Amino acid sequence: MRLLLIRHGQTPANVDGVLDAAVPGPGLTDLGQQQAAALPDALADRGIERLFVSTLVRTQQTAAPLAAALGLEPVVLDGLREIEAGDTQGKRDRVSVQLYISTVHGWSAGDRASRMPGGESGEEFFARYEGAIRQVEAAGVAVAAVVSHGAAIRTWASAVAQNTPDEFGTKRNLENTGIVELEGSTADGWRLVDWEGEPVGGDELVDRTAQDPTGERF
Repeated sequence: MRLLLIRHGQTPANVDGVLDAAVPGPGLTDLGQQQAAALPDALADRGIERLFVSTLVRTQQTAAPLAAALGLEPVVLDGLREIEAGDTQGKRDRVSVQLYISTVHGWSAGDRASRMPGGESGEEFFARYEGAIRQVEAAGVAVAAVVSHGAAIRTWASAVAQNTPDEFGTKRNLENTGIVELEGSTADGWRLVDWEGEPVGGDELVDRTAQDPTGERF
């Protein structure tokens, strides 16, 4: 299976640097709408057969132009939502951001038992995100697109990809409507194929240290 993980378009929280993972969350900015409108052309030749989104408004608004162009009805899966911000929800100060970052980095380093203060643990995040991906696989298609969130995509994709280190996603940015592409399955394993237009191979990894695991904080 080919899995296209697409980060949502720009939101006011992105612009303001606010940690916001609450449901339903903000919608898209004007720029975010333009980013979403560009997806149909960018993905026109990818053979997408099913389209999935999270319970947050920004993923649904991002997917809308693509869904219309492909004649698909997006399927909403709760498990695809962003990593919970817990006690840092709605904050933008350095201490809160670093707390969020260090927690997510800890999960990537293997400490999945640790918990986002006031939120979910790494084990809980991976369980619900992987559960959602299994639902995507159950659709039985060759190519599926999933519109999700920056930290969630980066953390899950690099952890499950067999050709990258688990912390790979913490060292790379994922811009709004950026795409991470994998192939494989939960049963047989996943391989990271492309990260925002750059092919990924075991000997081609580029360390692009990111200041923030969410790119622009959700």
